[in-house]
Amino acid sequence: MEGITVVSLLDVISELFSEEISIAVSNTREYIYFRPSKRVDLKIRAGDPLKEGTIAYKAIHSKQKISEFINRDLFGVPYHGMAVPFFHEGRLEGCVTAIYPALTSGKLVVTIKTEDGWIPVPFAQVIYIEAKDKKTYVTTMELNGTHKYSLQEFEFHLPKDYFIRCHRSFIVNVNHIKAIFPDTHSTFILSMDNGDKVPVSQSYASYFRRLLGF
Repeated sequence: MEGITVVSLLDVISELFSEEISIAVSNTREYIYFRPSKRVDLKIRAGDPLKEGTIAYKAIHSKQKISEFINRDLFGVPYHGMAVPFFHEGRLEGCVTAIYPALTSGKLVVTIKTEDGWIPVPFAQVIYIEAKDKKTYVTTMELNGTHKYSLQEFEFHLPKDYFIRCHRSFIVNVNHIKAIFPDTHSTFILSMDNGDKVPVSQSYASYFRRLLGF
């Protein structure tokens, strides 16, 4: 155990949690560790102060476990979380926070903008979503269009059983993947059932393989 650091220990412990969950550790004033998940990244950095209104802040000030939904006003994205304070010899030292993606609001369609207007498209018909040229493009079985959401916002509204982030610029519907081909440097190319090709980047390859079980 000689030479082990707190950060390296937390990195190992974080591996025990799902890749859907972000982990934050703070003392009573500021964050000392943050591991983002693939689905929710609050952009927290070690040394950032605890924001009033966050569950970590509430857990520290109440000295109790806090579990609740936090809207997008604090970090720009909504999330569900649980924060548990920890003590040493009866003295409050900090808290550990688990951060989960916000559940879908129950909507069953993506309303995309076309030249003729706005058209609601069922989730099942969406093939993939792409961020390009500062716009978000939605490709479906019958038509294409744009949407006001960023890819990060889409990650919190789309059902995770269907949609996977596979690249910083792409989210795909796994039900429309026709075949998966290996590419260079441990990456992949997805052949979608409409004939389009979508890349899986190296940073998402392991996560993608684990979720699809190959």
